[in-house]
Amino acid sequence: MSNIVNRDTNPSSPLNITPELAAELKERSKNTYQQLIDGNRAFVERSLADDPDYFNKLAAGQNPQVLWIGCADSRVPANEVTGTKPGEVFVHRNIANVCVHSDMNMLSVLDYAVNVLKVKHVIVAGHYGCGGVIAAMGNKQFGLIDNWLRHIKDVYRLHSHELDLITDDKQRANRLVELNVIEQVFNLCKTTIIQNAWKERVDLEIHGWVIDIGTGYVKDLKVSCNSSVNLGKVFAL
Repeated sequence: MSNIVNRDTNPSSPLNITPELAAELKERSKNTYQQLIDGNRAFVERSLADDPDYFNKLAAGQNPQVLWIGCADSRVPANEVTGTKPGEVFVHRNIANVCVHSDMNMLSVLDYAVNVLKVKHVIVAGHYGCGGVIAAMGNKQFGLIDNWLRHIKDVYRLHSHELDLITDDKQRANRLVELNVIEQVFNLCKTTIIQNAWKERVDLEIHGWVIDIGTGYVKDLKVSCNSSVNLGKVFAL
């Protein structure tokens, strides 16, 4: 069947596509949705086969030791990357794993994880080939997300002296991914949530990782923090 758009076949269609193509698109969407339902049933069956009491244990509560702040990219799910099970990692994800003081969503997750769940590790996890980082390196407008990408552009501005010397586009993007993670770790350390927790606890650390999607391995950027000592006098509270 031809997929060529015919604007005269069905003028009332908002997309101006043929009825045949519309039916095909609907069927594809239905199949995708049904795969999610089928996948859930398969997951339940596998889990119960391994442990008949699996979901009773899961329903009893969570006790994660880790908060994962990662990118929303579908290729970097926290549990799969770290080989952990449901209930072991508390997760927050957004475009390009950005942590800024004006994001009440992220701050709410951080506060709950640190002060209620008492996690011991907060990991900012970026990944090479991040679409948000690559978009922030250019000048094209994308819409509402442009406001979000401004945070990454600011990271570029802070490190332009280094990034502008990298002539290979992929290598420059990869380095910006790393620098973005480092800056977000710094941003977390600047929050009152983390600094107040450090005044009461000695077991809380912030880490920065980058995931190499091509290999599956994570790169520890060695920027772990467990106190406000090196924040600078205007940020240490």
